[in-house]
Amino acid sequence: MTRLTLAVLALLAAGSAQATCIYPRAPDRAPDGQTASRDEMVAAQAAVKQFNEDITAYNACLDMEMEQAVKSGAYDENRITELRAIQAKKNNAAVDEVTAIADAFNEQLRIFLAREKKTD
Repeated sequence: MTRLTLAVLALLAAGSAQATCIYPRAPDRAPDGQTASRDEMVAAQAAVKQFNEDITAYNACLDMEMEQAVKSGAYDENRITELRAIQAKKNNAAVDEVTAIADAFNEQLRIFLAREKKTD
């Protein structure tokens, strides 16, 4: 068996108690609005939008995991409460990150648009 096959089998054996939702990779830093080209800004905007969609999917995955944990009957109410608190922290951290990235991009976009306006 290959290492990949063994890793997949280990994940399957771990059951639903293990996290299966994969946190998406954040886009690279927003280009500098003072020097970036239009193409760079458009590409960065697309990357931020994709990251937002990926975070939305990640949070939906967390919701699905929580539903499975509750329906499994494997956890008592105290553990379910703990799992919900962990899920809320993961969700909030993800939303905070995507918001910060979008804010940083928008700041550079404003600088870029002001620069473009000056050259018109």
